[in-house]
Order: sequence, then structure tokens, then C-alpha cells
Amino acid sequence: MALEMVSHPETLTADMGDKPVVIGFFGAFSAAATAAQPAFEAFAAEETEHRVLLVDVGVVKGAHKAFGVTTVPTVILAKGTEVLRQVVGPQTPDYYRKALFFTGIARAAAAGEAPQKRVTLYVSSSCPWCTRARDYLKRRQVRFSEINVSLDPNAATELQRKSGQTGVPQLDIGGQWVVGFNQPKINELLGLSAEG
Repeated sequence: MALEMVSHPETLTADMGDKPVVIGFFGAFSAAATAAQPAFEAFAAEETEHRVLLVDVGVVKGAHKAFGVTTVPTVILAKGTEVLRQVVGPQTPDYYRKALFFTGIARAAAAGEAPQKRVTLYVSSSCPWCTRARDYLKRRQVRFSEINVSLDPNAATELQRKSGQTGVPQLDIGGQWVVGFNQPKINELLGLSAEG
């Protein structure tokens, strides 16, 4: 399917259909988003199963608010206004594919391997330990979704309700919570060996 440019906010909420849709929120005003956009466009060019939309939040004002998006670049998989997965920051086309669709799960199951548990990383904008946790997951090639609770009060409230904690980073690994950057616990829950 071809990448669709969104020109009006109503396009995002009107007639999205029953299937999940990928929406990339970028902005020409952001150097990081501008640099990351070609990788998203390459991902969109290869994606055949899902509709892929591109929103320039500097042009299409307010479109991001319905999805709780507060920073660019952010790419989401949404069904209606429900965000199913979220990827924040510049990524590669392959990373978008794996993080949004968990493509490694089916391949792992077919090969007789245990599939990776779903991982959600909760961070804030000014948290150095969040950066370390994010970098660690990327280095270990763990697919994960990321939610910035400092930019989304609803996500912060939901995080506290789920885990009973307010600090970040926190990871939801297959329904089990890791508070802080606890590398041994992350390794244990994901079946990773210790880094040597």
C-alpha cells in the first residue's frame, strides 16, 4: 500500500475501518523528525498489509492529540483512536516492522523457539536511567514499545494504577513489572544471558 499524506485532522478519526492503521507523526520543524522520515517512508513502501499514514504535525494542527502523541517522531499502530503499539524516536524500517507487528514472534514459533514477551518501556523526558534502559534493549535487539509518561498525564496515571509505582524507567515484560533499570531482572524475564 502507498504512503498516504494526511492533510486534515478529521482524516485520522473518520472511517479508519476495522483494521489497525500505522500512523507516523513527524514535523518539518524538528531536525530529528526530518532525519527520521526517510526510514519511515522506506518502511511504508514495504508494508503491504496495513494502511500507512504520515502526519506533519506542524501542518495538520492538533491531529496528534487524539492519540496522546506529544513528541515527534512517533509512529503508532492504532485501531480507531486506540493506540495498540507506539514507537518513539528515529528507527530503522526493520525496527518499525518488528516493534509494531512483533514479526519475530511468528518466525520464532515456527522455528520451535520461545517467542519474545511483549515489552513496554515507560520513560520520562529527563531520565538518564530511561536512556540507559532504552539503549540496553536496543543493544540486545529486544522489540519494545515506549511510552513517555512526562508528556502524557493519562499514561502516567495508568502506569501508577498498573504497577503501583510512579518512578521511571519501568518495564512491563509480558505482564511482569521491572521498576528501574534492573538489568539482571530484565535478562531473567526475557531469557537473555548476562553481557560479558
